[in-house]
Amino acid sequence: MGYYVRGKNNVRLFVEDIGKGKPVLMLHGWPINHKMYEYQLNILPSYGIRVIAPDLRGFGKSDRPFKGYSYRHMADDIKAIVDALGLQSFTLLGFSMGGAIAIKYMSRYMGYKVNKLILAGAAAPSFSQRTDYPFGMPVEDINRLINSLYQDRPKALDNFGKDFFATKVSDEFRGWFNQLGLEASGHGTIQTAKSLRDEDLRNDLQTIIRETYILHGKKDKICPYEFALEMRKRIMYSKLIPFEQSGHGLFYDEMEKFNRELLGII
Repeated sequence: MGYYVRGKNNVRLFVEDIGKGKPVLMLHGWPINHKMYEYQLNILPSYGIRVIAPDLRGFGKSDRPFKGYSYRHMADDIKAIVDALGLQSFTLLGFSMGGAIAIKYMSRYMGYKVNKLILAGAAAPSFSQRTDYPFGMPVEDINRLINSLYQDRPKALDNFGKDFFATKVSDEFRGWFNQLGLEASGHGTIQTAKSLRDEDLRNDLQTIIRETYILHGKKDKICPYEFALEMRKRIMYSKLIPFEQSGHGLFYDEMEKFNRELLGII
């Protein structure tokens, strides 16, 4: 079932809501939408899990405002979804940029209604390199990516997608996955890329006091495995679950393991 929920500043957020039972709220990554979780939506509801998968503002079927693409604004959207659906004691799962937004939600709202947190290939604590943080993408490279989005977004997303998976995917799957990125607004894609470049969540990690599971691919070229080690170090009640054969797209590279881990956690 799909419907709309009003987020911050009355922005309409599309939400896919499937199954009954234990709720898990799943946040997608950049530059795609909730459809990335197709191979989880196919499985989890059969095990008594209610899967709630929104499109973040600017992506998929959600509204495309001109402003409001900071992690703070998007965390506020998630709070609006939690309240609108009356969620209680739910699992919050964030992939890539969705993981960064999940962390901001935990910090900003003190883990409001969250029972467990899952960070999968999270773009955190900082997606970009900093003076005292040598991991991640150099700011100059992110700026080149942003500039390429202004010039030729389909090509930029195609190039970005080449580093997404460690295992071989079919041409058809790759075409489908690229199309998920093209369903987003160009403006939202660019503005969230700037948030990835500029935001630093190191202080936010220390505020998380919920049971946290860090799922991360050892072969991740987009959010290096060092991210997971840093999160494990900074989040008090956290467990690191490595995916030996996965790149960034661990939800597909090792689909069976990913789904099995989710079932065990939720």
